[in-house]
Amino acid sequence: MENLNLINDYNENIEEYIRKLRNNYTNNKVAKIVTHGCQMNEHDSEKIRWLLEKMGYIFSENEEECDLVILNTCSIRHSAEDKVYGQIGRLKHLKQTKPSIKVAVCGCMMQRDESREYVLEKFENVNIIFGTNNIYKFPELLYKNYCGKKLSMDIEENFKNIDDKLGANRLYSYKSYVNIMYGCDNFCTYCIVPYTRGREVSRDPYEIIEEVKDLVKNGTKEITLLGQNVNSYGKSLNSDMTFTKLLYKINDIEGLERIRFMTSHPKDISDELIYAFKDLDKLCNFLHLPVQAGSTKVLKEMNRRYTKEEYLEKIEKIKKINPDIALCTDIMVGFPGETEEDFNETLDLVQRVEYDTSFTFIYSLREGTKAAKSSEQVPENIKHERFERLLDVLYPIQLEKNKAFINKIVKVLVEDLSTSKKGNVIGRTSEFKLVSFPGDESLIGKTIDVKIVDANTFALVGEQID
Repeated sequence: MENLNLINDYNENIEEYIRKLRNNYTNNKVAKIVTHGCQMNEHDSEKIRWLLEKMGYIFSENEEECDLVILNTCSIRHSAEDKVYGQIGRLKHLKQTKPSIKVAVCGCMMQRDESREYVLEKFENVNIIFGTNNIYKFPELLYKNYCGKKLSMDIEENFKNIDDKLGANRLYSYKSYVNIMYGCDNFCTYCIVPYTRGREVSRDPYEIIEEVKDLVKNGTKEITLLGQNVNSYGKSLNSDMTFTKLLYKINDIEGLERIRFMTSHPKDISDELIYAFKDLDKLCNFLHLPVQAGSTKVLKEMNRRYTKEEYLEKIEKIKKINPDIALCTDIMVGFPGETEEDFNETLDLVQRVEYDTSFTFIYSLREGTKAAKSSEQVPENIKHERFERLLDVLYPIQLEKNKAFINKIVKVLVEDLSTSKKGNVIGRTSEFKLVSFPGDESLIGKTIDVKIVDANTFALVGEQID
């Protein structure tokens, strides 16, 4: 009850600041949001956009037209932070010609003391700073800045479940992200997420189900359940609710066509969840299961808490239950201490699993993580050479996986017009395969039967079935 009262108080506070901003400062002003990072960040940006609309802002991609630019940041790799610093620097020059423009920086970087202090020291053009746990504070911070405060800043360490009470300006009407939990308790030695997103907190299942029902009523066909480790959902709840039980309840929602989720930790993949891929008709035929490395020694150093053999056993179970499932993974090359033998273990695992798609990374040192302190950093030239060898193994497998779809008829949820081929649209199959085929914008948001006629490493080519 105390938390509910807190939420109600903040809702009144938010509405009051939005009303003051719209009446005095922001109506018909122009804003832009630049989003870095994962789907969690994308969904956070949808909430920020919703707040901006309520304040009266309109939107433009041209920064020179803007009165406000918001950078929603990611700190998963050092290169991601460097990109943000470059963008803030560019906005510094824009502010010299347009002093009235306001710059806000939010997201994971701002939860890190080191990154936040660097911004404060180097960039006087930043007006507003907030973190991942207090998007709801943004109207208040913006109002105080308009009232003369040079820098408005608020960082909260702990998640309060208030941001979930905000609306969201969804980028697409037909597919939506839904947060089911926040934070992470795994503390992989290379990862900064537990320090920027906090410890695991699961949302109330009733709230999640009601949110999905509301989305479906408004035209959503596909939902993606989000969390740093969705299959540990429920551990912070005082109930017997598990992630798989939640999936079964969502699968019963009338009008919903597809369910996806991102992302899973191999140590928490249960038999119960594996069988859901056989039992649930709306659960997409796709599983993202990050392995990170194929060497048990490296996995132990990463604090992943499974062995190569245990991972392969789970893959074997999944394929036995659903032989046609499309598998995706994350693989990191050049983790500290990785030897040639360790890397060959990764290549062996890739060849045995035969992934449909993959996200591949060269290890990037992150200050504040245990791995950053290792004295066994792999030289850059070796990391890059191994990375190229990994792609040489992955890509032919992915090509063969895609070619297996030729002459098949698949259902494609159309997402957008193709930017690479005029007169085509693009969409995704249940297996998350990207498909391009002739069509116009009237098809966007519709589920279309498509015959696959060609394939390459990264996409399928199809023809609409009349």
